[in-house]
Amino acid sequence: MTQNEPSFLKRGNFVIDNNYKMWLVELKQRLRSYQLKAAVKVNSAMLEFYWSLGRDIVALKAQQSWGSGVIEQLSLDLKETFTNIKGLSYTNLKYASQWYRFYSQSNTIRQQAVGELQMPELFGVVPWGHHIEIISKCKDTDEAMFYLKRTADEGWSRSYLTEMIKRNLYEEVGHAITNFDDHLPLPQSLLAKEILKDPYHFDFLELNEQHTERQLEDALAHNISRFLLELGKGFAFVGRQMELRMPGGQTFFPDMIFYHTKLKCYVVIELKVVEFIPEFAGKLNFYVSAADHLLKDSNDNPSIGLLICKSKDETVVKWSFQDIKKPLGVAAYELQTVFDKTLKETLPAIEDIEKALD
Repeated sequence: MTQNEPSFLKRGNFVIDNNYKMWLVELKQRLRSYQLKAAVKVNSAMLEFYWSLGRDIVALKAQQSWGSGVIEQLSLDLKETFTNIKGLSYTNLKYASQWYRFYSQSNTIRQQAVGELQMPELFGVVPWGHHIEIISKCKDTDEAMFYLKRTADEGWSRSYLTEMIKRNLYEEVGHAITNFDDHLPLPQSLLAKEILKDPYHFDFLELNEQHTERQLEDALAHNISRFLLELGKGFAFVGRQMELRMPGGQTFFPDMIFYHTKLKCYVVIELKVVEFIPEFAGKLNFYVSAADHLLKDSNDNPSIGLLICKSKDETVVKWSFQDIKKPLGVAAYELQTVFDKTLKETLPAIEDIEKALD
């Protein structure tokens, strides 16, 4: 390559090629499989029992036949015989009944059933505590299935699942404004929209309201693990402020570049601490073109661009995308709002503590 050709200047001695990307995907799948294998063996059989118990309670109309205390009595009788088996408490058996009732009303699950309604295979890889959290917090089975699939695919802990439900991730995923339908083939456009959300929550950053773009980018780079977690499964960090040098001597610096292992494409992310304006689309389009020319190889899908900004007007974004040929998306971000009050305002006064102790 001559100095008269555009190029990304790589810093360090690490270069991502297609072999590395495929190996990384395989390693992540293998590790996730090992993590889940032990939990599946322990939980799957018990989950099958809970499902069958819930089905029996509904089919036999147990509470109508033997009274409202039947589940509590059943718990005592089972624990008396199976003293070494955990999970037979009244609370667990009550949730088993609620669990089956919740999903047995789903047309999607019922359409897959032939004869007796069996527990879906997906349920067996999700721990029982997660199931309880999901049926307790989700409004319907579509929302519940979304969180079940994410938990199974990404290995969410129960606390992380709780946080995602609280943040209403189900409503956020796929809500970024994009032109993917116009510039990506159907299977990839659907998947690409699923990996983006709106808004992104940067509540792990300690920034004041008047932060600059560089401060935002620096904070995200210093918290890259948390940022990757917020972006979601499949994002691999390639670099930030990679110098793009043009033959005429001009240089450009895209904020961040990632590779998405499931989409098999590069993702250029630009950060803006102001409301979206049309000029942002042109610059992001340029950076995506650069990624296609200089980073993408024959096995990769077209690169996509994501602009994360303070706020946006949907009409302004859509009009800005009308003559853009590269697949782009725009989403907003939110910072932590819990700390808007000062520590003095949130803690009780000394006088209040003394009164409480009297």
